[in-house]
Amino acid sequence: MNKDKMLVEAIRNGIVLDHIPAEKLFKIVALLRLDALTTPVTIGNNLMSARHKRKGIIKMADHFVSSQEIDKIALLAPEVHLNVIRDYQVTEKRQVALPSEVKGLVRCPNPKCITNAEPMQTRFHVSTEEDSDQKCLLECHYCGRKTRAEEVELL
Repeated sequence: MNKDKMLVEAIRNGIVLDHIPAEKLFKIVALLRLDALTTPVTIGNNLMSARHKRKGIIKMADHFVSSQEIDKIALLAPEVHLNVIRDYQVTEKRQVALPSEVKGLVRCPNPKCITNAEPMQTRFHVSTEEDSDQKCLLECHYCGRKTRAEEVELL
């Protein structure tokens, strides 16, 4: 057996989040509240990667993520790949995609924004920075405040 490789048990049904930037792995772990799951979860960090020098991976057995959770993951780390496993086979493999708009997922950083004073759902238009296809910008629909996704508070 090659001792350079880590063996992880295959999962019958669930998901694998791969190509997570190592520095964002534990933010995604917290976002998904993986500490509360009762099904098997495998978390690997600082693993070798051809794309990035280091990456993280999350493997969840018998658990799937909602479209809202996928949108939050995309805001934090748009380079993440989602693999859906059914009966030990990868049935879907895709990179998470930035939505064009997010509602009720993040708090507006502008303290004077109406969404911070009234009981209403936040709404942001999503774009990427001109000099980078990976840096996500959010613009509040109500006050127009623009901010990077990594700087906002997720709800």
